[in-house]
Amino acid sequence: MTSVKFSDLGLADPILSALRARNHLTPTPIQVEAIPSLIKGRDVLGIAQTGTGKTGAFALPVLHKFRHPRSKENIRRPLALVLAPTRELAIQIGDEVGAYAAKMKLRHTVIFGGVRENRQISALKRGLDVLIATPGRLLDLHSRRFVDLSGIEYFVLDEADRMLDMGFVRDVRKILACLPTGRQSLLFSATMPREIARLADEMLRDPLRIEVAPQATPVDSIEQSVFHVAAGGGKTDALRDVFADPALSRVILFTRTKHRANRVADQLDKMGVPAAAIHGNKSQSARQKALRRFSAGNCRVLVATDIAARGLDIEGVTHVINYELPNEPENYVHRIGRTARAGASGVAIAFCDPSERKYLRDIERLLKMPLTVVGDVPKGEERAPARKQARGAKDRGGKTGGNDQSHKPGNGRKRRRRGRGKPSNRKQTKIA
Repeated sequence: MTSVKFSDLGLADPILSALRARNHLTPTPIQVEAIPSLIKGRDVLGIAQTGTGKTGAFALPVLHKFRHPRSKENIRRPLALVLAPTRELAIQIGDEVGAYAAKMKLRHTVIFGGVRENRQISALKRGLDVLIATPGRLLDLHSRRFVDLSGIEYFVLDEADRMLDMGFVRDVRKILACLPTGRQSLLFSATMPREIARLADEMLRDPLRIEVAPQATPVDSIEQSVFHVAAGGGKTDALRDVFADPALSRVILFTRTKHRANRVADQLDKMGVPAAAIHGNKSQSARQKALRRFSAGNCRVLVATDIAARGLDIEGVTHVINYELPNEPENYVHRIGRTARAGASGVAIAFCDPSERKYLRDIERLLKMPLTVVGDVPKGEERAPARKQARGAKDRGGKTGGNDQSHKPGNGRKRRRRGRGKPSNRKQTKIA
């Protein structure tokens, strides 16, 4: 695929000019597969891991299709609709569409909740060609007749599996019912659970299926490791250790909870590591301010919940730290995909305390490989990770060690009968 250029894909000259201005000359594999078929009018079902260029794969064909300015008749009816699960992703798609359309007279706007609607309504009244939206705000404005979806010719559902995770599938179906039946449709998703497969059957007609990487697998250029830490203050100590390395210059750190995100950002600031937090409890303006600070290099760490695990494309992220392991293993893959983007390499570091061993096992089962263990397992906690540690040490040429007796199924059953799981539950509550 390296010999293929954007100029080979049949895109209009103004789009190629905008791509050259951004020094985007070589398309990604999903762009090579999708763009020519979309230009020809095919529906597409795209399955691709994060960071593979999906936005360009659907945005460039829509710009090509609507490259000629429209007359003012029916200008309030957008021609293309892109549906995204989160505000941040919608804004990012809008920025990309604006950059690709820099040499064209094409109007677009982004609408999402969490902010005042006046400016969004004004943009809709002025008229536009491409509308990028989140489901809730779009349905609200449509129900109040501020949005006319009867002219949609091109519909994109991005991050469909994330829509499912966030409970938006019912809203998506309501929006589909408002669209013309003769439209061209695209569905992009990193994974294909059963519910999303059913949705694809409902909205796509004889789609071309494009799968550029195995489902839920991280890119190969991410170096992954795990630190086993003690309960209590072990993660704070690990933070000090890892941030002593200046190579961690632009880091996204993930927590499971909003409260924890705030606490970790405060801890990092006190350590002299500039940090900003982003999560669902923060206002949209505060979230955008944190993203701008991080993107501009004014803070070293962006501390986030899984709101930032998908779709955000920030250049130059050197490391991802899983301060708390996700309870859904697929979210680990999406989190670490914030680094090693656009062909770069990256590093993913996980902290695992005793209460998170099950999450680690689930992640390693999904990846079909153990994470490389860095350092030692805390004394008295060698049982759960011993086999993984031995395997990692062997790969690095070290001694394998470990007590094989600790892995016998009977040992785990005896411990559960004695303690009835109470100590483990207390540790879970402590970090929640």
